[in-house]
Amino acid sequence: MTTKKPVIICVDDETNILKSLRAELKEAISNEYLIEIAEGGEEALELIEELLEDGYEVALIISDHIMPDMKGDELLKHVHVLSPKTLKIMLTGQADLEAVGRAIKYAKLYRYIAKPWETEDLKLTVTEAVNSYLQDKQLAQKNIELQRLNQELAESVRLLSASERKFRAIFNHTFQFTGMLSVEGILLETNQTALDFGGLQLEDVVGKPFWDCYWWTISPETQAQVKLAFEKAVGGEFIRYEIDILGAENRTATIDFSIKPIVDESGIVEYLIIEGRDISDVYRELHLRQKAEAELIQLNEALSRFVPRQFLQLLEKDSIIDIQLGDEVEQEMSVLFSDIRDFTTLSETMTPEDNFKFINAYLSQMEPAIIEHQGFIDKYMGDGIMALFSGSADDALLAGISMLQRLAEYNRNRVNSGYIPLEIGIGINTGSLMLGTVGGRHRMDSTVISDHVNLASRLESLTKEYGVSLLITHYTLARLQNPTEYHIRFIEQVKVKGKSKAVAVFEVFDSDEPHLKQSKLVTKTMFEQGLLLYYQRQMQQAAQHFEGVMEMNPSDPVAQLYLRRCQSGK
Repeated sequence: MTTKKPVIICVDDETNILKSLRAELKEAISNEYLIEIAEGGEEALELIEELLEDGYEVALIISDHIMPDMKGDELLKHVHVLSPKTLKIMLTGQADLEAVGRAIKYAKLYRYIAKPWETEDLKLTVTEAVNSYLQDKQLAQKNIELQRLNQELAESVRLLSASERKFRAIFNHTFQFTGMLSVEGILLETNQTALDFGGLQLEDVVGKPFWDCYWWTISPETQAQVKLAFEKAVGGEFIRYEIDILGAENRTATIDFSIKPIVDESGIVEYLIIEGRDISDVYRELHLRQKAEAELIQLNEALSRFVPRQFLQLLEKDSIIDIQLGDEVEQEMSVLFSDIRDFTTLSETMTPEDNFKFINAYLSQMEPAIIEHQGFIDKYMGDGIMALFSGSADDALLAGISMLQRLAEYNRNRVNSGYIPLEIGIGINTGSLMLGTVGGRHRMDSTVISDHVNLASRLESLTKEYGVSLLITHYTLARLQNPTEYHIRFIEQVKVKGKSKAVAVFEVFDSDEPHLKQSKLVTKTMFEQGLLLYYQRQMQQAAQHFEGVMEMNPSDPVAQLYLRRCQSGK
């Protein structure tokens, strides 16, 4: 039976926009999804109903907001009723926060993107969305398995508790094994339960030293332990401990064993009472309980790979089972985006299996750098990483520097093995984020919504344009505890799509190779003077400064960029 591909639906009343969306989506997700289009809300709803009736899964819908027959937020609200698991993205040419709020509240909006959109932003958001959709399906299966195991564990605990109550009701009042010893340690009497356990007759044991009786011949160490216990008890001490005994056909049992001295009116020990209670079932039940608890712990640890513990802590939850739909918190955090340069070209030279091995090997190098600096990974996007830091902005910056340092060591190993070295770009921004849960009654997901997230992603893309490894915004710079501890230089004022206010972008070059770092430090003053002249539109004088930088550091890509701008008069 052929598996039907999941469907992505694009909705807009402008045909050219639909064509553009379809083309860019095909490039982003290849042939893994069917891409359908609709020129209005009513047409989109009819299309979804037909697809669902035919057994298709609608993974994602991307809808314009302003349409003549139906607004985007109203459409997404209807879609949520028809297909709650479908992820929703809304395109808007206006900063209509009210519409976005309605879409989040009534349609569980996944993301919104400003029009006109950046191609890379769209690809990144859609790729992240479809990956999230696939992860949702996998996590749903994990949840079903967890519920089954939790039910089995609850039943096991119930049975264990019932067994324990029965055990205590019987043996709290009666000891299974009883007997009497003389002050010389000779066995005078024992009950039938003890004899039956050992497969013995009374004459087999009565009249013998107690420690030489069959039960204790399990080992010489046990016999010595019993003899020592008797010597202490005959001196007037009550002795009690747990010990293993030997039964018929080499059967063994663990008993709660005691020797109690019985004294006469003058306080002299006349004889000793021995008692033993079989507690083997308790040990077996305890082992089962520990095994069940260990399994539950393993499952919770496995789930923490999908929902980080730090996310639970930010929502003030002790466990994933405490998470409720609609839980949310607003907090200032730093967002880090990273991506491998030219990964698509690199992956085309590898098989799918080799691609997975390569990505996992790379990510395993990067993950510790984030965790060691109090961050957590919110999402993996193929070779890309989105990480959050709820502490100081320094944590995020130090993590980015550490990632680049680890990459340098990783590249040395790759080169030694005959592989080409990797280059990555990292963008970091700091600001107020809204973290919470979205979804439906049977499936929900954690998400982060904020313009600051989009800005961090845009920053990572800019590293390619400037030819640098690590960029931060002035928001992050302003929140560093001591910026002078880092090697930082101003790059440019950048206007981000959908925002009227420019954002100051800075390069952090602490992780550059020593000679490049030194060259940037030596030329920093000349570079910054060139920037000042450039922004004053004194192009000829600015070009002279950038030429001076190039003479001392020919491999400075930012100086090269500004020199070209000065020469072209832009």
